[in-house]
Amino acid sequence: MVEELVTAGVALVCAVGVYVAAGARVVKQYERGVILRLGRLRSDVRGPGFTMVVPFVDKLRKVNMQIVTMPIPAQEGITRDNVTVRVDAVVYFRVTSAADAVIRVEDYRFAVSQMAQTSLRSIIGKSDLDDLLSNREKLNQGLELMIDSPAVEWGVTIDRVEIKDVSLPETMKRSMARQAEADRDRRARVINADGELQASKKLAEAAAQMADQPAALQLRLLQTVVAVAAEKNSTLVLPFPVELLRFLERAQQGTTPGAGPTAAPPEG
Repeated sequence: MVEELVTAGVALVCAVGVYVAAGARVVKQYERGVILRLGRLRSDVRGPGFTMVVPFVDKLRKVNMQIVTMPIPAQEGITRDNVTVRVDAVVYFRVTSAADAVIRVEDYRFAVSQMAQTSLRSIIGKSDLDDLLSNREKLNQGLELMIDSPAVEWGVTIDRVEIKDVSLPETMKRSMARQAEADRDRRARVINADGELQASKKLAEAAAQMADQPAALQLRLLQTVVAVAAEKNSTLVLPFPVELLRFLERAQQGTTPGAGPTAAPPEG
C-alpha cells in the first residue's frame, strides 16, 4: 500500500512538473507577450521575464518592440515633368501596441512594406525631378505621413522614412551634365565680363589722373621698363619721350637766325 502511494505521489509530481514546464514561457526584454485564451484576446499583455500560461488553452504570441529597419524595393515611376526614374528608400518603424499588431493585421511587417511601396510610387508621380534630387527632406516627411496614417491602426508607428537613391536614365544624366557645364560656362563668362568692366573703370580713372599730371605718365613708363627688364629680355626698346622732343623744338625756334627784335620806324 505504501509503495502504491509513493508511486502515485511520484507520478503526480512528474505530471505537475510536466504541466509547469509546458506552461512556462520567457519573454525577452525587447518583447511583449500577447495571450490568446481559446482564441480570445486576454487584456493583460505579458512583460519581459518569466511568465506562465495555461497549457493547451493559452497561446502566447511574442511581439518584437524594437525599431525595425526595412528597405523599400526600388520603385519605377514617371515624375510630374515626365521623367522616368527608379527610387528606393528605407523605413524605420516600431510596434507601439502589441495587441493591435497581432489582432488587427495578419502580418504587420508585410503590410508596412506594401504600404511603403505604394506610397513611394505615389510620391514619384506627384513630384518633379528637381524635388527628388534636391528637396528630399520634404518628400521624406510626406512619405512618412502617407505610411503612418494606416499603420497607426495596426499598432505600428513610423519613426522615419528616408529616400536612399534616385536612378536616372543615361540620356537624362548626359543632358543634366551638359546643362551643368553650360551653367558653369555662363557663370565664368559673367565673372570675366564683370572683371573687365571693373578693370576698364579703374583704367579710365588712371588715365584721367595721368592726363592732369604728365609726369605721372613718365613714372608709369619707368615702372613698366623695370618690370620688363626683370624678365631678362635680350632686347629692350624704349619710346622716345615726347616732352623732350617738344623741348628741343622750342629751343630750336629760339635760336633761329633773323628772329631778333624788329626795328622801330623813324619818326616823321
